[in-house]
Amino acid sequence: MWVITLYSNKNTSMFEFDTEKEAREAFKNIKGCKILSEIIYFNDYCFASATF
Repeated sequence: MWVITLYSNKNTSMFEFDTEKEAREAFKNIKGCKILSEIIYFNDYCFASATF
């Protein structure tokens, strides 16, 4: 998941995207102080290890 956090005046807004491509396209069009982040959940199956 990709998140854009937008800071403007006294407000903070967050926008979620499923793909990096979607997030980067939106990031270009958003004005203001913004941060693009990739959110990784370590409990996702692809990160789980069977050798605990």
